[in-house]
Amino acid sequence: MTSIRHFLHTAARALLSGLLGGLVLAAGHAHAQQPVRGITKDEILIGSLQDLSGPAAGPGKEIRNGMQMRLDEANAQGGIHGRKLRLVIEDHGYDPKRAVLGAQKLIDRDQVFMMVGQFGSATMLATLPLLERAGMVNFFPLSSARQAFEPASPLKYAFHPADYDQIRHALPGLMQARGLKRICAIYQDDELGLEITRGAEAALQAQGLQWTEKMGFKRGSTDFSSQVARAKAADCDGVVLATVVRETVGVMTEARKLGFKPVFVGTSSAYSSAIPRLGGEAVEGLYATMLVEEPYLDSPNGPLREWAARYKARFSDDPTVFSGYGYFILDSFVRGVQAAGPALTPASFGQAMDGLRIPPSLFGTPEMRFGPQRRLGNDVARISQIQGGRWVLLNN
Repeated sequence: MTSIRHFLHTAARALLSGLLGGLVLAAGHAHAQQPVRGITKDEILIGSLQDLSGPAAGPGKEIRNGMQMRLDEANAQGGIHGRKLRLVIEDHGYDPKRAVLGAQKLIDRDQVFMMVGQFGSATMLATLPLLERAGMVNFFPLSSARQAFEPASPLKYAFHPADYDQIRHALPGLMQARGLKRICAIYQDDELGLEITRGAEAALQAQGLQWTEKMGFKRGSTDFSSQVARAKAADCDGVVLATVVRETVGVMTEARKLGFKPVFVGTSSAYSSAIPRLGGEAVEGLYATMLVEEPYLDSPNGPLREWAARYKARFSDDPTVFSGYGYFILDSFVRGVQAAGPALTPASFGQAMDGLRIPPSLFGTPEMRFGPQRRLGNDVARISQIQGGRWVLLNN
């Protein structure tokens, strides 16, 4: 009887173990087959938010072109691990409220895998809570806000040094080189402008100085006469421009009308070939920090010159720094997806990125690496000046 009971007990345990094992395998199989948002066996769907109709519509369209150019190249080579890339762009018109609506559409309706290269600091900051709630990676936003990489999060990958740090590091050297003592600021009254002025203020305080005068303007403004008049009345010999393209031209054109000739300095937000093209003589001498080199068709940088020619042939238009940004951002995304392998998920992408070396690019960006506490791949900016109607790199 004892041997019979032992046999029955052993058989029952084996049967139960088999059933449980089967359930575990079934659950594992179901988990493996669980769909990943934006990923099918044939496609990777990514989203972006750009200004295609507002005050930064020119840069927005150039970013889009650069991204599309690199995407098409990847697809022409068969895609990535058998999947083609598809990009959906929503136009936020440089308006944070529209950016939130666009982000909601990309997340809820389009079900994109990732937010890639979204443009603008104020607009990006407005969308961050939505991305965080959705557990969606904000990859390489074209923003110089510190929140793009701080606090550290697996949902953040940034490549662009903060405006705060760009101006904080650049201003003291420029003041010394040009003998500047009375520093003023003309700033866009939003997060972009405030970050630049905070960085400049930190640089001044480190030297025991303070602002001589500081004037703000609302985003989208076109009249800067009162701000420039106040700066001139304060006898400022240096003016920090916390501005983007159109506003930089507007301020410096007004200064020229009034015969006001301080040293003007901006960050990468004011680095664009559109500025000398639109501003002409009025913007000569402007300094700006930068990361991606302006891709002139006659650039002495051979690989960059060849890339610019290909862009021109594709879009029948000269490339700009924003075209370069778009191409570089999408190229970095492609590298991450390639490294993640065929079983692409947000987690596998993150693991790949945190072990990836993004090499120096033809646009002049340095090597970039990431890690759990390093969400900004690069903290170095260079400085250029407008000389003879084009940007000239002053340091390497």
